[in-house]
Amino acid sequence: ILTILGNSTVLATAVKRSSLLKSPELLTVNLAVADIGMALSMYPLAIASAWNHAWLGGDASCVYYALMGFLFGVCSMMTLCAMAVIRFLVTNSSKSNSNKITKNTVCILIAFIWLYSLLWAILPLVGWGYYGPEPFGISCTIAWSKFHNSSNGFSFILSMFLLCTVLPALTIVACYLGIAWKVHKAYQEIQNIDRIPNAAKLEKKLTLMAVLISVAFLSSWTPYAATSFWSIFNSSDSLQPVVTLLPCLFAKSSTAYNPLIYYVFSKTFRCEVRKLRCCCGWRVHYFSSDNSAENAVSTWWSG
Repeated sequence: ILTILGNSTVLATAVKRSSLLKSPELLTVNLAVADIGMALSMYPLAIASAWNHAWLGGDASCVYYALMGFLFGVCSMMTLCAMAVIRFLVTNSSKSNSNKITKNTVCILIAFIWLYSLLWAILPLVGWGYYGPEPFGISCTIAWSKFHNSSNGFSFILSMFLLCTVLPALTIVACYLGIAWKVHKAYQEIQNIDRIPNAAKLEKKLTLMAVLISVAFLSSWTPYAATSFWSIFNSSDSLQPVVTLLPCLFAKSSTAYNPLIYYVFSKTFRCEVRKLRCCCGWRVHYFSSDNSAENAVSTWWSG
C-alpha cells in the first residue's frame, strides 16, 4: 500500500509538472515506475501465497514472479547507478557542460537500462541460470541452491553478481565520494556560511537526497544478498525459514522508502503533494454533495 500510494504520488506530480522536469529527474520517474511495477506484478501473488501457506500457481507463476523480481530489481539498481553518475557529472562540470545532459540523452539511457535488465531477466529462461522457489516456500527468485555443482549456474551467478551488483554499487559509492570531496573543497573556499549561494545549498540537498535513496536501497538488499550467497555454498536447510524470510521482506520494503525521502528533502514535492490532496479533497466533497446551500459552501471551502 505504501509503495503504490507513494510512488503513484511521485508519478502524478511528475505528470503535473512534466514541462518543468529537468533531465536528471526523469531517472527519478523511472525509479518510481520500477518500484510500482514490482509492487503491482509481484506483491499480490506473494501475499496470497503467504495466506495460503504455500506457493500458488505452480511452476509457471514461480518463473513469472522471479522474472519480474529480477527485472525490476536490476532496473532499480542500474537507475541508481545512472543517477549517481549524472549527479557526479553535473557537480563536477561547468554550467554550460551540465546543460548537455538533455532529456533525449536521459531517455536513451533509460531505454538502455530497461533493455539491460530485460536481458539479464531472460537469460535464466534460455538456460543460463535457474529460477526457483525460496527456501521458505512462499516466494520465488533465482534458484541459488541449484548452483552447488553446476558450472553453468555458477558462471551466471558470478557474472550477475559482478555486473549487476558489485560494479554498480562501487560506481555509486565512488561517484558520491567524489561529489562529497568536491562539495567539501568548495565549502572550504567560502569561509562565511552566510555567503554560500542558494544554488550550492540546493545542490548539497539534492546530493544528500540521492545518497539516502541509494543507501536505503543497498541496505535493504544487503541482508538478502548475504543469505542468498550463503545458500550457494551451503545447504538451504542449514538456515531456519524465518532467517531466509525476513531478509526477503526487508528487500521488498525498499520500494516504499523513496517517496518518504522525497517528501522530507524536496520542498517542491511537498508543495505538489499538498496541491494533490487539496484537489482530491475538493473532488470528494463535490461528488458527495447534494444541492443544498450548506453542501455547496462546504464544497467551495474544500476546493
